Amino acid sequence: MKKIRTAVKLVFYNRKPLVGFEILYKLASVALFTPLLLGMLDLAMKLAGQPYLTLENVIPFLLRPTTLILLAVILVLAAFYSMIDISAVLFAIDRSVQGKRVTFGQIVRFAFSNSLRVFRLKNILLVPVVLLLLPFVNIGLASGFITAVSIPEFILDYIKASPVLYVLFAAAACALTVIAVRLMYAFFYFTLEGCSFKEARKKSAALGKGKRIRDFAEFILMQFLMTVIYMIFLFAAVALAGLIGRLFSNIFVLRWIGSTVVWLTVVLALAIIAALSVPLGYGCASILFYRRKNEKNEAVLHAQAPEIRENPRFKALHKGLGAAAACIVIAVSLIFGFMLSAGKINPNIEYVRTMEITAHRGASAFYPENTMAAFEGAKDLGADWIELDVQQSRDGLIFVAHDTNFRRTAGVNANTWELTYSEIAELDAGSFFDEKFAGERMPLLSDVISFAKENGMRLNIELKPTGHETDFEKCVVDVIRDADFEDSCVITSQVYEVLENVKRIDGSVTTVYVMSLAYGDINQLTAADHFSVEASNATETMVSRVHNAGKELYVWTVNTRENIMKMIGLNVDNIITDDIELAKECIYESRYSNFLSEFIKVIS
Repeated sequence: MKKIRTAVKLVFYNRKPLVGFEILYKLASVALFTPLLLGMLDLAMKLAGQPYLTLENVIPFLLRPTTLILLAVILVLAAFYSMIDISAVLFAIDRSVQGKRVTFGQIVRFAFSNSLRVFRLKNILLVPVVLLLLPFVNIGLASGFITAVSIPEFILDYIKASPVLYVLFAAAACALTVIAVRLMYAFFYFTLEGCSFKEARKKSAALGKGKRIRDFAEFILMQFLMTVIYMIFLFAAVALAGLIGRLFSNIFVLRWIGSTVVWLTVVLALAIIAALSVPLGYGCASILFYRRKNEKNEAVLHAQAPEIRENPRFKALHKGLGAAAACIVIAVSLIFGFMLSAGKINPNIEYVRTMEITAHRGASAFYPENTMAAFEGAKDLGADWIELDVQQSRDGLIFVAHDTNFRRTAGVNANTWELTYSEIAELDAGSFFDEKFAGERMPLLSDVISFAKENGMRLNIELKPTGHETDFEKCVVDVIRDADFEDSCVITSQVYEVLENVKRIDGSVTTVYVMSLAYGDINQLTAADHFSVEASNATETMVSRVHNAGKELYVWTVNTRENIMKMIGLNVDNIITDDIELAKECIYESRYSNFLSEFIKVIS
């Protein structure tokens, strides 16, 4: 706790200019820098003649010379912008260590001039370090435009399912962590002592030698304790506001004030956390840096503050803008609190569209995937849809299976197109999951449709072509037509040509394009009636664009509470998941409750 108090003191010594900079920096990210980078990506797509990006066209796009040049520029600019934040915070904390005040103008000027060094050839390795290494291991030192690398859930699931890949992934993560710990103090040398990045790397490794594990552990512990303190502060603030509202629930004016206090407190708490989280993280690292310097009797070289004359008019303007912003926040909070207390608005989430849940390969978290047991489990758990994968056997029948080889699910090293369905029907598709499911078979699509019709369920039928099929799309459409099931299913595929073929066969069949990568104006893919994207690709802009075209957006495969709630917040149409119960619970909570109201009920 002593180290945390010291970190807080270092940050709060120059808190006003530092918080002001952090707020300005985040606003600039939203208003300027992020649109700039996205605009450059859109320019690269325009030069390549690509209005959208999917997994099927991304490789040719990336190999174009114009794309490579623009992407390189984007990466360097992103590193430069991230270094502005790093430089500003380290400079302000360094001035606090010296017991010297710093102005907002000095922070901005120093941060900008120091970050320009990213463009020097000898510092080029700083770019991958800022953008990849430190965010990947998530030790809190990287900030700004890129703060984390999000690995899609389906990739993580694939890695976890393979012992070899899991070991390789863990080894890579450990290696990156080791390298990151060696570079823990590199930004300090680069920023405060003006070293090249090569020199900074060497000095960082020497400074932490023999203490790396301890330093890393202390840093993580301090970050964790600060997070706990944040949460305690937030809960205490809400509890106090809720108690005030409860005590004066019978007096409208006081209830109004109580509601206003609740929301104003939460907003201010979140704003403070957003503005101070990065500086406090660097404050923790700074304590370790200066302590190691003293232990090794290494001279502490401080950054030189740029000379700037502060204009009195600027100070007056700064104070005036601050006061105006405070008045606006209070006024908006009072209006919101009044409407909330008067029952004129409901903070609960409402939806124009009905959000539905699709069971990925059936209830595959509890049953062997793509089997009748999994489909019956999906029905029992209350899924709206069942997603399944279909293949074609050697004798032309359409059956349900995900892999093109039976080794993983049935223990037989044979491909789907090499066996007749009578041979496939003899394979055990359940024991790989659990011995109690021994004897489960791979059903025909027609059998699953019969089950779905009897139980009022809809099917998401994904075609996975191997190149060995004969009239694959026509055979699938014929099975659907013969069962009169066209209105209760969609045909999906990750191969766009498959959807084009389906539309040529029967334009009334609903098609969905499944994309691991989706960017740009995907509505130009006219053979797709709807879209199904990997969840990390879904954005507010994409959802709005798809909905405005009268289409729906599915997301896959979403299995964590955090990601499910994020998809609910984006108002997607269909969540494809392995965990049906969790998805239903999250949707229910989002519609009929909210955190603050439930928490206030508990403490009142």
